[in-house]
Amino acid sequence: MAKKKTPGPASPKSGKPGRPRVRMYRQGFGDCFLVTLPRKNASAYRILIDCGVVLGTTDADAKMTRVAQDIAKECEGHIDIVVVTHQHWDHVSGFIQAADVFAKLTVGEVWVAWTEDPHDALANALRKERSEALAALRMSAAAMTMAGDEAGARKIDGLLGFFGAPRGASTADALNLVMKMGKVRYCRATDEPIRLKDADARLYVLGPPHDAKLIRKTLPSSQDPDTYGVAAHQLPENVTAALQPNDAGAPFSDLRAIPLALTRGMDFFRAHYWGPGEDAPEWRKIDTAWLDGASALALALDGATNNTSLVLAIELKGGDVLLFVADAQVGNWLSWADLSWKIDGNDVTGPDLLARTIFYKVGHHGSHNATLRANGLALMKNLSVAAVPVDHQTAIRKGWEKIPLEELMAALGSAAKTGVIRSDETPERPLPGVSASELYFDILI
Repeated sequence: MAKKKTPGPASPKSGKPGRPRVRMYRQGFGDCFLVTLPRKNASAYRILIDCGVVLGTTDADAKMTRVAQDIAKECEGHIDIVVVTHQHWDHVSGFIQAADVFAKLTVGEVWVAWTEDPHDALANALRKERSEALAALRMSAAAMTMAGDEAGARKIDGLLGFFGAPRGASTADALNLVMKMGKVRYCRATDEPIRLKDADARLYVLGPPHDAKLIRKTLPSSQDPDTYGVAAHQLPENVTAALQPNDAGAPFSDLRAIPLALTRGMDFFRAHYWGPGEDAPEWRKIDTAWLDGASALALALDGATNNTSLVLAIELKGGDVLLFVADAQVGNWLSWADLSWKIDGNDVTGPDLLARTIFYKVGHHGSHNATLRANGLALMKNLSVAAVPVDHQTAIRKGWEKIPLEELMAALGSAAKTGVIRSDETPERPLPGVSASELYFDILI
C-alpha cells in the first residue's frame, strides 16, 4: 500500500448492480461506516455503524456535517439501523456535531450494547465505575497542572478526550441523542441472530461479553499473548481504588498544599527546593509522585470502554461475512470462541463466522491489542478486504506513534486477498470493486 495523503480520482464502480456495499468515511481519526444491502421489492437496507472523529480534529464540525449530509443523501432520508458501538468520542461525536442533519432523518432501530441497559446490574456497575474513574482522573489532571507536571496532565487529558470535550458535550450526550432516533435494542451475544426483512442477510452479535473480568482484560498477558506487537501487562487491581476522590494516599491535604508554580517566587523554596537555575534537582521532585497511577488508570479506563464495543457479524446470502469489531480488545475477542447458534439445523459458531469473513473493519484503528492472531486474523482464511479507519498524522500529534502498528498492517496485507484500505491513504493502483473519493471509500462486496 502506498503512503499517499492526496486522494486520486474515483475509479468507476465495478460489478453487477445490487451487490452489498460498505462505505468507509475519511473524516479523520474516527469510525463511520455505512452498509448498504440489497433488498427485495424495496429500497436498499441501510445500516450506519458509528459516526465520529477524535477530539482536536481541525474543522471537526464541518467535516462531520459533510459526512452526515452524504449519509442523508445516500440513504434518501431513512436509515434502517443506527449502531453505536461504544461511548468514545471518535465513534459518536458526529451525532452532536451534525445533530441538525441527523434530526431530519428517520431511523428504524437504534442498536447499542447491553452495557447501556439501565436494567442490567452489571451495566450499572460498569457505568458507575467509569463515572468515578473519570472524576478521579479529572482531579488528577488538575492536580498535576497545579504541581507543574504539564506533560502528565496533557497525557491524561488526551485520554479523557475520548469521553467528550472539556466543559462541553460528552459521549453520554451523544448516545442520548441517538437513542431518541428510533426503537432501542440492547444487544447481547446470547441473542438469537436477526434475519433482516427482505435483505437476504443475518446479523449476529458477538460482543461484548457479559463478564466483567473479560471486559477488563484489554491487554495481552503471558497466559493469552495473542496479539500483534509487544505484549503489555495487566494493570494492578488497586489502581482504581488508589485514585478515587479523597484518596488517603495523597501526602498533604488541600489546606496544606501549595501550587508548585507559586513556590518559584517564595524565598524559602528558592533557597531550599529550587536551588540554582529554574529546575529543581530530580531527586527532590515528589510533587506528583502520588499521582503516578493516574496514567495507568486512564489507560485502563480507555481499554475497558473499548472492550464494551458492540461487535457485529453480518452474514450475507451464500455465507460470506462482514465483520465490524469497533474497538474490541483482548477479552472481547476471546469470548467469541464460546459462542454457538443453531441456524436451519446447522451449528454456527464464533470461529466459523471469522472463517467466513471476507470484509474486516480493523479494530481500534490498527492498534496492537485490537486484532488477535490465532483467535482472530489467522481464522480469517477467506479475507478479501481489511478496512482501517485511521489518520496516522493525527495519531502522531496525539502521541500514538504506533497507530496503526506496522507489524499488524503487514499481517493484514498478507491475509487480505484484495488489499488493505486505510482511510488516510489512497492506493496508487486501483483495487477491484473499490472506488475512492476525498470523502469516502466505497467497497463493493
